[in-house]
Order: sequence, then structure tokens, then C-alpha cells
Amino acid sequence: MKILLTGANGYIGMRLLPVLVESGHEVTCVVRDINRFKPSPDLLDKVEIIEFDFLKPEDAVQNFNNRQFDVAYYLIHSLADTKNTLKEYELRAAGCFVLVSLLTKVKQIVYLSGISNDEHLSSHLTARKVVKDVFVKSGIAYTIFEAGIIVGSGSISFEIIRDLTEKLPLMIVPRWLNSKCQPIAIRNVIYYLQNCMGNEKTYFKTFEIGGPDVLTYKQMLLGFAKERGYKRIILTLPVLFPGLSVYWLNLTTSANFTIARQLVKSMKNDVVCKEFSIREIIPQYLIPYKEALQMAFERIEQNMVVSSWTDSASSSLNRLDVSQYIEVPVNGCFKDRKWTEIPKDQVETVANRFFSIGGEHGWYYADMLWRIRGVLDKIIGGVGLSRGRRSKVDIEAGDTIDFWRVILADRKNHRLLLFAEMKLPGEAWLEFAIVTNNNRSILKQTATFRPKGIMGRNYWYAMLPFHFFIFRNMLKRIAGKK
Repeated sequence: MKILLTGANGYIGMRLLPVLVESGHEVTCVVRDINRFKPSPDLLDKVEIIEFDFLKPEDAVQNFNNRQFDVAYYLIHSLADTKNTLKEYELRAAGCFVLVSLLTKVKQIVYLSGISNDEHLSSHLTARKVVKDVFVKSGIAYTIFEAGIIVGSGSISFEIIRDLTEKLPLMIVPRWLNSKCQPIAIRNVIYYLQNCMGNEKTYFKTFEIGGPDVLTYKQMLLGFAKERGYKRIILTLPVLFPGLSVYWLNLTTSANFTIARQLVKSMKNDVVCKEFSIREIIPQYLIPYKEALQMAFERIEQNMVVSSWTDSASSSLNRLDVSQYIEVPVNGCFKDRKWTEIPKDQVETVANRFFSIGGEHGWYYADMLWRIRGVLDKIIGGVGLSRGRRSKVDIEAGDTIDFWRVILADRKNHRLLLFAEMKLPGEAWLEFAIVTNNNRSILKQTATFRPKGIMGRNYWYAMLPFHFFIFRNMLKRIAGKK
């Protein structure tokens, strides 16, 4: 079949793509920024890529005219910060997707949404229901799956549960942790998405999908703790405190403020399946929550996390176009340049050190100060350090490293370029590179800051003392000169 896969660089898209390709389908991936789409080289050779923003329907004819697809997957989701903009973005993107589907003579639309069978829905779930209504009225055969919590290495739900459980021995939580949900393993979700293609029993139908367990969020946290061998105490307050909960999630987990707000609003709703017809149409073994956790950690321990929720633009606070930051600016910038000579036979070892920077590995020097900076960033609504890394060893353009975004990861030429996604009065880059000439190998470390106004300049001068000893000692340790 000819498949149109939107959201191909998102968490679900990156999991579904290899399954579709390995099944022999012709897959065309649609991404908003081609520079952030980094599948494995063997997959890249087997797919076509279209760079297109579904919020710009005026470009649809130019990008999709004279094309034809059998099935189109809609794996796009907006996380705008207000109810009005959220609904507006969802409607515009869904309407554009229908336009593209009609232009390309799509026979079946497949949409992964959230369970929305409660009477009083959050704006987040309401917006997803709005998208569903657009597809139902499109006249095209649709298959809609509504899932609750998706459990898998790298999923936002899994990572938030992990953050809370690992960091907090005692949790005093609002009553929304008593809301019920029906977690489903990522492997089960992908199986449904794959096996509904061309299956006429799924046409013009909406299915609720969940695993075999119905749990409260509190039970999920305690179940995670038990699986990892932690002793955790969770005390539930009889009130909601939605505003405080947003800040709590933002400060203690990898979710930024916008995502935390949407999650808290949604967690007041029970997300439990009320119909189970999909189990007869596409039968499969439904993985229990405990087993799904075990599988997720097996992937993590083997450094085999294929995708993370941070791969998508929604993990940052801006619609970041990576391509515009590859060339570090010169004019109007402050720069902190440091370098040191390294033995030629140590080039690969030194490069591996800076390619593994951040996450659990840390920043080689003054990790406590980096953590304090991360906490301060969280307090003012930034992403903080808690996003970590997708993998301890692998790194690709588009990945996140704590509050940095990887712009370039060139192992062949030993160059790593990071762009700051923390809250700053300006823009910042951090670059590591190894240059070899005249039988000498030089490790170069460059911090670049482009200030915005007087606040930006004052920020740079205030940080100079920290740059002096942090960056100097970081360079020495990366070079192996402790």
C-alpha cells in the first residue's frame, strides 16, 4: 500500500514507521522541519519525505498535487497554551489534512486520539474530539483509535511517572491522582495502527483502546515504584489545586509548563474504555501494565529507545526551525572561546565524551550548578534539565540534551552543536569540535550568546564569572585533563 504518514518524527510516528516499511509498504513521511527528522539510514533510503506544515493549507496543492495514497495516518497534535488557540490549531490542521486526503484520493484515514467519553472534558481532550468530528464529516472512510495512557520507553506518560517516582520518596498530591485510566503498551497501539489498514471492519468507526488493567494514577505510580524496588508514600489531598499541580509537574518532571497545564486539565477525567469491539476485529495479546514497564526498561537498559516525546517540537517552548540555527551567528554576539591540545590517538575518546554529555552523564564539571540553573529555568516556565537524553550513547540532530536541542551531531568531523531552549534574554549556542592540522589535534569549545536588548547584555556580563571556571574546567575534563 501507499501510505501517507504525518507526524513522522513524533513519538508514535517514529515507532510506526519501521513497522510499515518492514511490512513492504511505500511510505511518504510528512514533517514540518526536515532537519529534525532523523530515522536510521536504512529507513531513510526506503521512504520519501515531504516538508509541509498542516497549519498552512495554502501550500497543500503545491506539495501534494498529482500524488495518490491508499491510507493516511494523522499523528499530529497541538499543545497550544490556551483553549481558543488549541481549538483553532487543531481545526486548521485537521481541515488541511482532509484537503490533502481528498487531493491524493486517500481511501482510509487513521487517527490516534485520546479517550473522550467523559461528560465534562478538558480543553485538551475537547480539541481532540473536534478533530474527530472533522474526519467523521469528511466523507472519507475513517478509523479512529482513542487511547488513554500509552506506556513505553520515551513516552511522555512513562517519563512523567518515572520522574515523579524516582525523585520523590514522599508525594502529597491532589485528588486527580485518584482518577482512573486504562494504560496501554506502545506495542499494542502500534499493532492496532498497523493492522487496521484496509480492514473494512474498521471503516467509519471509532474504537477505544486500552490494556487489561484499570488503575488510578496513584496506583500507576506505586506500581512503578514496586517494579523498580522503591519505597514510596503517596498522600492524597481532598482538593484539586490545578494551578499548583501545574507548577509541581513542571518543576519535578520533564514536561514544560504548557504541557504540564494540558496534562493536569486532562487528568481530572477518567480515561477508561467503555466499548471493546476492537478486541474482536483485531485480536492481540494485551500487555499488562507491569509487563509494559519491564519491556520499557529493557529498551532503556539496552540503549534501544527508538523515539522520545522530546523528539517533537512540542517538547520545547517554541516552534523551533532547526535549520536556521546551524550556522552560528557572528555579528552582535558575545563569545566564550576555549581550546586545548589533545593527543592524536585520543581524538575518538575525547569526541565520545562530548557526544555523551548531559542526561545521566552530567556536564563534566559543577553539575550542581547546572541543576540549580535547571530548577531556576523550570520556576520561570522553562524546560529545565529534566528532559535528559533519548539515549546514553546515540545522538542525532533534533534530539534534546537537558535544556539544549541538538542542531548538529557530526561524528565523522567530530562536531557537536547545541542550541539553548532554556528561558534566556537572547539566543545561545554551545559547540564542541576537534580540529586536526599540522600533526596537532585541538579540542575547541565555543559558547555563543546573541543578546536581546540591555537585559541580554546584562545577563551575559553577570554570567561571565561562572563561564570562566565552569567552561574552563568542563573543557579540561572532556579533554581528559583532570
